[in-house]
Amino acid sequence: MGLLELNIDLTDEQKTIRNEARRFFMEVWRPAAIELDKLADPQDVIAEGSVLWDVLRKSYELGYHKLRFPKEFGGLEVDPLAGVLIAEEMGYASADLAISVGVCSFPFTFAMLSPDPEVSNLTRQFCEDTEAKMIGCWAITEPEHGSDWLLSRGEHARDPKYAPQVTAVLDGDEYVVNGQKAAWVSNGTIATHAALFLSLDPSAGMEGSGIAAIPLDYPGITRGKPLNKLGQRALNQGEIFFDNVRIPKANVVCTDPATYLMMGDITLAAANAGMGNVFVGVAQAALDEAIAYAKQRVQGGRLICEHQSVKTRLFDMFTQVEAARSLSRRVALYNSVAMPPAVHYSIASKILATETAFRVASQAIQIFGGYGVSKDFHIEKIFRDARASMIEDGVNETLALGGADFLLDLVE
Repeated sequence: MGLLELNIDLTDEQKTIRNEARRFFMEVWRPAAIELDKLADPQDVIAEGSVLWDVLRKSYELGYHKLRFPKEFGGLEVDPLAGVLIAEEMGYASADLAISVGVCSFPFTFAMLSPDPEVSNLTRQFCEDTEAKMIGCWAITEPEHGSDWLLSRGEHARDPKYAPQVTAVLDGDEYVVNGQKAAWVSNGTIATHAALFLSLDPSAGMEGSGIAAIPLDYPGITRGKPLNKLGQRALNQGEIFFDNVRIPKANVVCTDPATYLMMGDITLAAANAGMGNVFVGVAQAALDEAIAYAKQRVQGGRLICEHQSVKTRLFDMFTQVEAARSLSRRVALYNSVAMPPAVHYSIASKILATETAFRVASQAIQIFGGYGVSKDFHIEKIFRDARASMIEDGVNETLALGGADFLLDLVE
């Protein structure tokens, strides 16, 4: 990505990991994402023979799906800073594929916590997978519930009228699940397994929620069509429907309200910190596109990088990217060892990085001029991909309200 690496304490191993990741993602992910972005029908993105499946298989072969899992489950257990560097490179190459591969691990992260050997073994099977046969999704968003899922606290959270729409009723050794997850479930129509957030006690509102790690081949589970979107088109998203689906009791790995609240905070902190790392990479990609173009585009008899207005714009973009990088790295590294995690810092990282990515991409388009909105230039895709980031994994305005609540609770 050029420029200076301000983490001067990087080890040779970390540098090698970063460089290998950069080469793989730019050689494999970037061209595939561009190809998938051009497909008019999102069904074609996931069709048999699509380059998406080659990307997933190659990513699994190299172990990018199991970076954070402990070695006892077959994971790579990369050190936190190496994980951050990889996430930045993922975002730099392709935000949509970064999110798709990132969410693949969600169900198996929760399955790992189960005391039931059959459930926890799902994690081992996932880590052993080198062919992308096991693909996860985070089945949380619903037609009437989005960002509020992980930010509901206090009296509002206990109000029955705000209870989740997907419910699970215990019947002997099984739960019977009914309801609908919305079209924004990442990997929703291709996933083999789900981290399913559901309501166990609707009378307790959001606080009556639970988490299940389940395969998605049970009778009664159906999918909607892949969502047709403005950006991140290589990221499959779609609805999941549950009609009297019976799942084993053991697969519901979180049933206690206090445990659910804790798991919700951990999930929110991890997801937002990850978004921060990925979209710092996106912001860097936009900056690099702008610099490269400004150094070869002639206007008014000289390169546009020699114009003062372009110089000041580029340096402003650079400043924004480095500020976002500094926060996102610090937050990710802190939360890798802190328990409970600093949720409000993760939220700040996600908001700053995603809004920086969008602003920098927009400024880059201004430098490109008319060519910036042409699909012949990659900055146009980066801009569209960045726009979605301020909504996914929590709308930034809603996250800010939740982050403020954490802040006010912690600061005396």
